[in-house]
Amino acid sequence: MQIRELKVEGAYELTPQSFHDHRGLFLSPYQQELFLDHTGHRLFPVAQCSLSRSHRAVARGIHFTATPPGMAKFVYSAQGRALDIIVDTRVGAPTYGQWDSVLLDQRDFRALYLPVGVGHLFVSLADDTVVCYLLSTEYVPANELAISPTDPRLRLPLPTEFDLVLSERDRTAPTLDEAERAGILPDYAACRQLSLAWEAA
Repeated sequence: MQIRELKVEGAYELTPQSFHDHRGLFLSPYQQELFLDHTGHRLFPVAQCSLSRSHRAVARGIHFTATPPGMAKFVYSAQGRALDIIVDTRVGAPTYGQWDSVLLDQRDFRALYLPVGVGHLFVSLADDTVVCYLLSTEYVPANELAISPTDPRLRLPLPTEFDLVLSERDRTAPTLDEAERAGILPDYAACRQLSLAWEAA
């Protein structure tokens, strides 16, 4: 497995080795010990596994979880193609307001590790794109927050060959600056404490 640290502090891209034969292929996108060997810390204990299936041009995000309770994510695409964008929404983080992007597809089978407090957006580039999530805490709708994917400050690399299909919540979400002024963004120090707590458990 190849593991690469992204521009957002604490976020990683993971590209697993795949094994091919006349039947097809086999791979393991989630490998805790290899991640520990590379990064020096463990992936989180998994509390929930979820998936979404999206039509082409659907954009989901930028989503983040109120902290506490906070949520870390391990994300990969089991079918289709998605442009995944990670945005640092943690106030006080060394990379606050910065982003990075990764193509999730069935050629390289990349996966992403997103630490507590980081925002997440993906755009489906093909019909029936399936994105799978391993979550460190159970999904609670009241804890889920969003910022605008079209925030001009962020200047995200959104596709221009089609009009994005957004939920009402994402279409009307505040900008990063508005969310900071409203006091709803995660605090970097609190996010780090939550991550360290499960590593010590």
